[in-house]
Amino acid sequence: MLGRLLPWVGIVLRLVVGGVWIVAGALKLPDPAASVRAVRAYELLPEAVVPAVGHLLPVVEVVVGACLVAGVLVRANAVVSVLLFAAFVVGIASAWARGLQIDCGCFGGGGFEAGAAEEYPFEIARDVALLLASAYLVWRPRSRWAVDAWLFPAPRAAVADEKETMES
Repeated sequence: MLGRLLPWVGIVLRLVVGGVWIVAGALKLPDPAASVRAVRAYELLPEAVVPAVGHLLPVVEVVVGACLVAGVLVRANAVVSVLLFAAFVVGIASAWARGLQIDCGCFGGGGFEAGAAEEYPFEIARDVALLLASAYLVWRPRSRWAVDAWLFPAPRAAVADEKETMES
């Protein structure tokens, strides 16, 4: 039974993680000033790089998301996803530890927000779950309906092993 489900795990995780990135980035694109404010609110980066990060982050999120959904260079994009989610977990935990009350800016917005710390545990848990899903895609980047399967076909021995796993 597990052998029949494994080929579908990758596509589900690709679509979920990729979809989250696309939505998060697309919601930030129309208001780059809010994205810059969100980055600035964490008080972690030097002011000289804050505008660049605030403007580039939504674009990176959309590109990584689109590549994961399409299944293009899955391992490389999953590595970027892991690194971004790790940075977000560290950022939110740091804000929480320092008593900052800020909107995480994960899906737009950003800056001071009264009572925001109450959301930090959920935001950290969500990002850790997405980080783990991304890590799975680093470990097992091949999945159904991926452009990578056409660009980089598996060696014949690997295809035979996969068929054997699916039949058992």
